[in-house]
Amino acid sequence: MNLEHNPEPLLAWLSHRLEPNLAALRRLVEGNSFTANAGGVNEQGRLTAGLFTELGFTPEFVPSDHAGYGSHLFLHRRGSLPGPPVLLVSHLDTVYPPQEEQAHDFRWDPQPAEGRIYGPGTVDIKGGTTLLLLTLEGLRQFAPGLFAAHSWLIALDASEETLSDDFARRTTERCPDGAKAVLVFEGGPVIDGAWQIVDSRKGRERFRLSARGRAAHAGSAHADGINAIVSLAEAVREAARLTDHEAALTLNIGCIHGGTVVNRVPHEAEAELEVRAYRPDQLDQAAAALRALERELQPPHQAEIRVTSLGRSPAWPRPATGPALADHWVRAAAALGLHVVPGPRGGLSDANYLCGLGPTLDGLGPSGGNAHCSERSADRVKLPEYVEPGTFVPKAALNILALLRFLV
Repeated sequence: MNLEHNPEPLLAWLSHRLEPNLAALRRLVEGNSFTANAGGVNEQGRLTAGLFTELGFTPEFVPSDHAGYGSHLFLHRRGSLPGPPVLLVSHLDTVYPPQEEQAHDFRWDPQPAEGRIYGPGTVDIKGGTTLLLLTLEGLRQFAPGLFAAHSWLIALDASEETLSDDFARRTTERCPDGAKAVLVFEGGPVIDGAWQIVDSRKGRERFRLSARGRAAHAGSAHADGINAIVSLAEAVREAARLTDHEAALTLNIGCIHGGTVVNRVPHEAEAELEVRAYRPDQLDQAAAALRALERELQPPHQAEIRVTSLGRSPAWPRPATGPALADHWVRAAAALGLHVVPGPRGGLSDANYLCGLGPTLDGLGPSGGNAHCSERSADRVKLPEYVEPGTFVPKAALNILALLRFLV
């Protein structure tokens, strides 16, 4: 059966499977899996592993390197053909502590008239996990030989919301020869009829700017002091000028603090900031420009300035040459009467750390919105996280047709 010429049987079958899929999503959403709730994350892992057992996946739980976090989950299914696996990526954790869910009565809340299901993790990323399940179920149903021939590795991060780097190391260890493809099931919104998928992401580096001046009595010895806050403010202003929106490079001053009391010239002040850019060389250039702000203590007015990197998340740049993995999704969309738009995204995901394993695509999960939001106001200015269940079937069909194109 050529599904691209006649996708109706596939769409009908996936529609039949939608309710069981949403029932699975509900079970996941009803369990709190805040990153720091290790027990909840581990229970989420057990529930998730159970969803994929019937498809022949074997679970492996790998403790996090970070105390207080749950275990990463790897689901293995070896195929008959040699070669690296198709790597499918999701995560187990959410950003919502149990107290926050309770305070805002934030729970599984279907609203059919709105075409939405509200709830913690409905789109980020438990909806992505269950859409991945629906995708593999459909692939096995309509291309059982291809499904059995290829090796698959589903990797679920226990602490994606903190982007701790041990998950990438553990995943890489399980892909010694790389991956045929890295497919990440973060949400893929539908905007004005265009289905968004992600083909690149900005990298990020965090910095601390520290100023060390000289304390003095603000009334009787003001001239003897060197104000660390003033010097830091000058450095912060210079740093902020690095932002170049046309080049998609941003520098955000996230927090600043210093001093103790107003009758003392402050001798210490600090600011933390982040730089984001799509190209690694842009991050390097920004880091060099920030380090150029360093200076020694220079009486009578200039405090010492030091710049410290707090860690970098690598950029995932768009491939410069060769056919893009996203092309398979664009062409598969045409068979379904959909319009797919590959593009960049400024936020981070596990794709930033795993893109070196093989051609990578992100945003393969369902459409939704308001990720990381739990509040709801009567005037609807504030609405919590939601997923659009009407996008599951077409998105699963899109993923299936694209995988058939890619793997055949």
